[in-house]
Amino acid sequence: MDAELSEQLRELGPQTLGVLVRRGADFAVAEDAVQEALIEAARHWPDRQPDDPRGWLITVAWRKLVDQQRSETARRRREVLDHQQPSTGPTEQSDDTLLLLSRCCHSSLSPASAIALTLRAVGGLTTAQIARAYLVPETTMAQRISRAKRHLLGERFDRPGEVQSVLRVLYLIFSEGHTGEVDLALEAIRLTRQLAAAGDDPEVDGLLALMLLTDARRAARWTAAGELVPLDEQDRSRWDTTLIEEGVLILQHALARDQLGEYQAQAAIAALHDDAANSAETDWRQILDWYDELFRLTDSPVVALNRAVAVGQVDGPLVGLRALDDLDPSLPRYAAVAAYLQERAGNLSEAARLYADAARSATTVAEQHQLTKRAARLNSARSSS
Repeated sequence: MDAELSEQLRELGPQTLGVLVRRGADFAVAEDAVQEALIEAARHWPDRQPDDPRGWLITVAWRKLVDQQRSETARRRREVLDHQQPSTGPTEQSDDTLLLLSRCCHSSLSPASAIALTLRAVGGLTTAQIARAYLVPETTMAQRISRAKRHLLGERFDRPGEVQSVLRVLYLIFSEGHTGEVDLALEAIRLTRQLAAAGDDPEVDGLLALMLLTDARRAARWTAAGELVPLDEQDRSRWDTTLIEEGVLILQHALARDQLGEYQAQAAIAALHDDAANSAETDWRQILDWYDELFRLTDSPVVALNRAVAVGQVDGPLVGLRALDDLDPSLPRYAAVAAYLQERAGNLSEAARLYADAARSATTVAEQHQLTKRAARLNSARSSS
């Protein structure tokens, strides 16, 4: 199968699934039927592609689904759904993206299951591709997807669910972003673009802006040797100004609707970082104001932890350290933030100790390496002074 046909089927698969579940089909059965229809398309389309590819897929998938229902009915003596079989003419053009996403990101699913199901059913990725992206065996990922589908058995797909659950899963996918066979950051952006195009929710736009403004720094985030580069040390000439411009425009449009949410606030912080010509020119006062808004919206200790960095930049590192007093030291990255503020306050010995502590609890090798280097640099500076 050539790349163009593969991409076409990847786009049409989720659309077909959305139509089937909106018509009332069970998600798990519909997903299997769509996969069979995609196999049929891959077999026949290289010789002769239909005039209406989307309609062709929907028709074939629905027939597959009805066949499965008939088989099931024969065993259970239930009524069949063949009277609902659509014609081969023009098909519905409504966008089922939110409907499909909201069920794949159902709040009752674990984050890992929701991510896997979203990438499979909405992203159109194969189980093998998702498994390779998450560095797990294909059988493990297949079991995870099957469990998620079983969990949703009997759930109605007739109306969109909670948007916040969808946004949380998309942001989790984006945060896993890397440059493997499947770039999850780009996949998350692609899905969020679809979601933004399907509606008019400022928080969806806020998340899309946040992703674009963050992804714009991608080229400067890593050295050629694969080492993580902190934001204040990045070569800003390598940032993608086109993505920054698009992200800012989307954010401005979202903020103009005066329905502030946490993703818009995070995007505003990202925009202020992207707007600075260098680290010294960062508008930390505005960033602190946005962290205050973000904390008001979320009451999150993680936000409070990040806010302490902004406090340290605006009012000095000792005030920033006092902002940590009410926080739990077991929070992820607490030691790294405390180390940074102690370093800025001139307490190099304590900063080195905290950087070493943070390195031991780092969740990635790149972050662990970067924190260890900082600890070593401070210890070296102390011994040579």
